[in-house]
Amino acid sequence: MDVSCQFATSLDSPEHISVAEQLGYHRAWLHDTPAQSPDVWAMLALAAERTHRIGVAPGVLVPTLRHPMVNASGAATLAALSPGRVALAFGTGFNGTRALGAAPATWSLSKYVRPVRALLRGDTAQWDGAPLRMTHPDGNAPQRPIDLPVLVSALGPKGLAITREIADGLFTVNGETAHAHEFTWAALGIHGTVLGEDEPLDSPRVRGTAGPGNALAYHAAYEFAATPRLCPVDKPGSTPSPPTPTPNATSPFTTSTSPASVRRTAPPGTPAAGRRSPPPPSPEPPTASARHSAPTPGTASPKSSTSPPAPTSPANSNASSPSPAPYEPRSTA
Repeated sequence: MDVSCQFATSLDSPEHISVAEQLGYHRAWLHDTPAQSPDVWAMLALAAERTHRIGVAPGVLVPTLRHPMVNASGAATLAALSPGRVALAFGTGFNGTRALGAAPATWSLSKYVRPVRALLRGDTAQWDGAPLRMTHPDGNAPQRPIDLPVLVSALGPKGLAITREIADGLFTVNGETAHAHEFTWAALGIHGTVLGEDEPLDSPRVRGTAGPGNALAYHAAYEFAATPRLCPVDKPGSTPSPPTPTPNATSPFTTSTSPASVRRTAPPGTPAAGRRSPPPPSPEPPTASARHSAPTPGTASPKSSTSPPAPTSPANSNASSPSPAPYEPRSTA
């Protein structure tokens, strides 16, 4: 299991990712929320220039925000700046589109991801009835094909089916781990921060660092619980059933032990757990994400560490979960 981190994108994100690399994180993901944050590709490019090892990735890209060529060109640029370190994640866009007054994209997501992947391969793609092809000369982008792993954020059966069809892995949040074993790469985002010794859960620092995940949880609860709709088991004329929150699953993808320097943490409003030694003076990320893959006998586990600093302008994630879940620091098991 690889321990990564995820940030609500801010102008400080390049520096946060640099610190994350020093602390040993495997990858850094940045949210794609242009109504609240600076451009995700610009911040990732600056981070790539300041780092040498850590993976860099947008998580998740929202199809309705950009033409496929724009994201393909952005991905190619990032691949040129940080070869071998780039991944892509796509989602229907929860907060990223709601903030623009629009509904999330439908699960015609495959119609967007396929052209982006085709463009990166150097193929001619079709979009809105017109042919597209990357014509970047030498010096403007890496030679095609540009092979980048692609993850899709999905929770329901339709999204999972499309993910199996078009992507290399699954991107989810909180305790949504029921289908993680079906993929060789399952990135799980968990909201939270690291508490200082005797630090209250409602301190300004905790609100600033864990706030994006907490806000997303409330946003999701309002979105999914307050909107009348027919559930699969409901019949016309009956009262719609409210969604059932998914508890944290007890699977190999969610269990781990905490490093000695980290204590159990949780978003504001949840009971405090036993305290351990205080974290380093740097602030921490609002979200941690873990890349899970099938264990290989005889291989060494990657190292985990305390969290890097958090952005100064919290924003919500694009992947959503019906209910908040406490954050537990991940280490390699």
